[in-house]
Order: sequence, then C-alpha cells, then structure tokens
Amino acid sequence: MPTARMRASTDPAGHPVPPEPPPDPPSGRVVTWLGRFGPVAVGYAVFQALVGLLPDALFGDTARYSLAVVSGLGTGISAWLAAALLRARGGSEDGRTGDPDGVPSPRRPLPSAVRGAAEPGAPGPLPGLSTATYATLVERLTVLDDPPRGRLTGWPHALDEQPEPVRPTPTGTAYGLHIALELGMPDGRLRTSELVETLWRLRLPEGGWAARSQGTVGRPEVTALVLGALARAGADPGRLATEAQRCTERFTRELEPAGAELTHVVTTVLRGLLRAAPDSPALPVLRDALVDGAVTDPARGHRRCWGSRLTPPRGRTVAPSAVHTAQAVVALDRAARVLGEDTNARDTRKEGIRWLLSCPGPAHDGCEDLESGHETVRRPHPVDASRSEVLAVRHFSAAWVVRALLTPDVPAVAADEDREAAWQEMLAGAAASVWRQQDNGIWTWGGDDFAYPLWMTYQGLSALRAHAVWMYQPGG
Repeated sequence: MPTARMRASTDPAGHPVPPEPPPDPPSGRVVTWLGRFGPVAVGYAVFQALVGLLPDALFGDTARYSLAVVSGLGTGISAWLAAALLRARGGSEDGRTGDPDGVPSPRRPLPSAVRGAAEPGAPGPLPGLSTATYATLVERLTVLDDPPRGRLTGWPHALDEQPEPVRPTPTGTAYGLHIALELGMPDGRLRTSELVETLWRLRLPEGGWAARSQGTVGRPEVTALVLGALARAGADPGRLATEAQRCTERFTRELEPAGAELTHVVTTVLRGLLRAAPDSPALPVLRDALVDGAVTDPARGHRRCWGSRLTPPRGRTVAPSAVHTAQAVVALDRAARVLGEDTNARDTRKEGIRWLLSCPGPAHDGCEDLESGHETVRRPHPVDASRSEVLAVRHFSAAWVVRALLTPDVPAVAADEDREAAWQEMLAGAAASVWRQQDNGIWTWGGDDFAYPLWMTYQGLSALRAHAVWMYQPGG
C-alpha cells in the first residue's frame, strides 16, 4: 500500500512535526485507568462489595448473590465500553490513524507556535506540500487494460476508492492531469502523453465526456473540464476544436435547460472553452448569460452577486452565494482577458468583487462565505424518462474565494471602497482555511465515502500556489 500519504506534517522550515496527542480530560483518565485495570477486576470488586453490604434477609442467599453478580457484570461491561470509547475517540482526534488504504485521516491544525513565521531565508511549507502531493499522485496512479478502449492510465474520482485497481474516470484523470501540470511534472513517473491519450480513449462514442453517474451522454460541464485539461497539456488543437463545437452545439437552453440555468455549469463550460477554444462564438453568449444572471443582495448594500441559479425558479428568489459569486468573478475575469468586456460586464464583475469584500463575518478564516457546500445537477435520464440523471456537485468555497480575491482588479476595487485592510484580512483568512483542510498535500472532504477527491486537491493546491505567487516580493 502507498505510504507517502502518511508522512508527518512539516513546520515552516520543512522539518517533520509529529501531531501532538490531545490530553485526556480528568474524567477520561479515571475511566481509562479502570479500563486498563480490567473490567473483570472492577466487576469482581463490585460483586464482593454488594455481597458484604446486602442484608442476609434479602430473599435468601440466592437472591443476594444473583443481584451482586448482575451488578458486577454490568459495572465491568460499562467500564470496558467507556474506556474503549475514549481510546477510539482519542485516536481519531489526534489524526494518527489512517484509512485502511493508506490515505491519511485529517489532522488537527498545527500549534500556533509551529505555524508561525519562518526564519529569514528558511523555506516555507509549500515546497514540501507540493512534493507530498506529487508523491501521492504517482503512488495512486492506476494503469488498467480495458479491452474496448485500450490501456488506461489515470485516476478515479477520489483517492480512497476501493477495491483496487479502480478504473480511471474522465473527471479524476482530468484533475490529476491539472495537478501534475500545476506541479511542473518534475520527473518522468507521470507522462503527459499517457494521461492525454487516456482522456481521448474515455471519450464517449457520440462525443464528449460524462461523469460515472451521468451515463452515456456527454455533459457540457464534464466535457469542458476535460477539454480544458487537454488544452493545458498541449493536445491537438484540431481535435479540441471539433469537440468544443459539439459541446457548444448541445449546450443551449432548448437542449440543456437544466445546465444552462446553473451558475456552476455555465462558469465551468466558460472556463474550459476559454482554454480549449478561445475563438468559439459561444463564449460571448455564455459570458452575457452569466452577467445577466447576477442578482441584487439587499443585505450587502444592494450589491450584485450570484446564486446557484442564473434563472430564478418560478415563484422563488435566488439566494446569494459566496462560492457561486467567486466562480462567476473568476470566469468573467478570464473572459475579459480573452474577449474584452463592455461596461455592463465590467461593472457587474466588479460588483461581485465588492460583494465578496463586504462579508460581515468577524473572523475571516472561518466565516460563512468560506463554508463549503454542495448542489445537485438534475436532468431527465437519457434512456429512461421515468428517472432522473443526478450529479452531486461539491464546492470548495475557500479555494474559490482565494482565486476571486486574487483577480487583478481587486486591489483597485478595495481601494475605491476603502476596504484594503479588509481585503488583506479576507485573503489571508481564506488561504489559511484552504491550508487547514489538507494533510500531507491531500485535501479532505469530511463526512463522505469518497473523502479524498482529486478535484479538491487540485483546487486547494492551485489556490495556495496562486497566493504564494501573489505574496512574492523580490529580495524580500
């Protein structure tokens, strides 16, 4: 089994720092001691005490001894269960236990003294984190011979999927390729050509790509994700243009009403096509649909922002959302660089930045804007009309807020709003939140069967690297 994911965390100087075990509470020490002393001994002590204390006239010796035996057994079992519970709870809280497949359990944040500033000239923690991420990516790489498609090299959706080997998926392999490119492919253990070829082999017969839960019809959000990764890796522009055209032809309100109404889907398609087909005539249409889908939030000075939907459901309003606003700001910023933008698009994008800067939370490393969330993309099933095709989508909000607050226009907008100090605080808090959710370079989504999704590691790693680049000062 892989072992790289079980390395200890490092301090800012790059030295290993073992996690500190949490101290047992006073009551816990007593119960733990009783557990070590032995449930049998505890039960026997209770039995002897009751035999001596209960009166002889209590329905004879048989009743007296029976009561003492039952009380002793109950006390012994209770002591054993309590001690076992405390040991299990302590083991899970200090983060020293891992899943059976070797992927680490989440650790508590390092003590503040360890997280403090590094000595001048000492390396920060990001190089070590990047090395650990790459090592895990290499060790979790799956190579599988698939008779219909050929040799597949890539990753499933999450790193903790069982049983092994798990067939590579378009989503997992696309994000794994993004991570490898983000890290610069430092050696030949991961080969871009093999990952690119695998993604082409995973293409559906009618074109496009889909998630495992979506069946055999290409879906625009997954297709755009894969095309973006392929374009970043230098795939053939002709093949990319052909697939991008198929994607945009299908992504209309008539053919794709569910996806065309969702902020997440539209921003994902916009970002992917900006990489894969920057000359596509669909890009201005998607950009304008995103701008027109902004809503006004009375709670934050009537600033414009985005919710999960671009079109409000009948009889309902769209609730403002930090993660969808951040996604829209990032997508519109990238579109502006490729397409340019008119006054309306520029003003709406900057309003989204102002909305993010007006977060009322007192602690910006754990405010509501940074709370991760989820949504569902529901479409009619392509084969069985009586069923729905459901895609569960999860959002790493802190990573998206970091990316949005690093877009080039934010400093000027913050200065205009006299929110420069708040911007710095929010950005630092969001980056700290991103950092806390990883262990040895792998990000964790708690409370789920697939707790180590590759998409989350890519988003966390890319956000931290972008923040580190923004923080760099020559000679500083």
